[in-house]
Amino acid sequence: MDFQLTDRLALITGSTSGIGFAIARGLAAEGARVIITGRTQAGVDDALQRLSALVPGARAQGIAADCASASGAQAVFAAVPEVDILVNNLGIYERMPFFDIADADWMRLFEVNVMSGVRFSRHYAPTMVRRGWGRVLFISSESGLNIPREMIHYGMTKTAQLSIAHGLAIELAGTGVTVNTVLPGPTRTENSEQLRTQRAAAAGISVPELEKDFFVTFRPTSLLKRFTSAEEVANLAVYVCSAASSATTGAALRADGGVVNQIM
Repeated sequence: MDFQLTDRLALITGSTSGIGFAIARGLAAEGARVIITGRTQAGVDDALQRLSALVPGARAQGIAADCASASGAQAVFAAVPEVDILVNNLGIYERMPFFDIADADWMRLFEVNVMSGVRFSRHYAPTMVRRGWGRVLFISSESGLNIPREMIHYGMTKTAQLSIAHGLAIELAGTGVTVNTVLPGPTRTENSEQLRTQRAAAAGISVPELEKDFFVTFRPTSLLKRFTSAEEVANLAVYVCSAASSATTGAALRADGGVVNQIM
């Protein structure tokens, strides 16, 4: 299948590692020009080097900016005024009992996970509309539907992303610009692997034991019964960003391993 991504310009927020980097790699492999963003220049430079090694001939540039802040977003907009494809991937999560979540923690996750996508979509979507083609993609989570009791504030932000994406898709109806959401499930990334190693050590068990318990205790509805890879999530994201997905908009597409136990 020809995804017709050659020469399309794609910006992926929070893309120096994890799912964001895997999406950047997938888009670059399909011929798109990609813009990697991260908070530090060192992290951006390292990601660009890894991308060049993995995708020879990849056309990529990087911008060091805090995409979660209004000032950081403006720095990105100044450097790259227009794009064809926007992937709102930036996000953070943490485990915390509900009664321990302070106001500041609610607001911090909302600012990073929700407002970053609002700002970037508000800036880039209008120029897509004027050109008559564009893709806006939010990377949400199965936690937006299957709210995790161990991080309710995170689940709240992922639900908010679903609402924003669907509403924006309606706003842009008939313009040639599609807006969709991809919902990953438990996914292996550099950060999640590190956290599981720490938790396993603290519990005095092996990482495989911790992972097995995770799907018994926290995600018992998983059909895969394993963590997906960032590349598996990126495969769906690249398709949704392509010309091949022209009939798909306003959709919440699951790459969750079957965790969400409902038809949607």
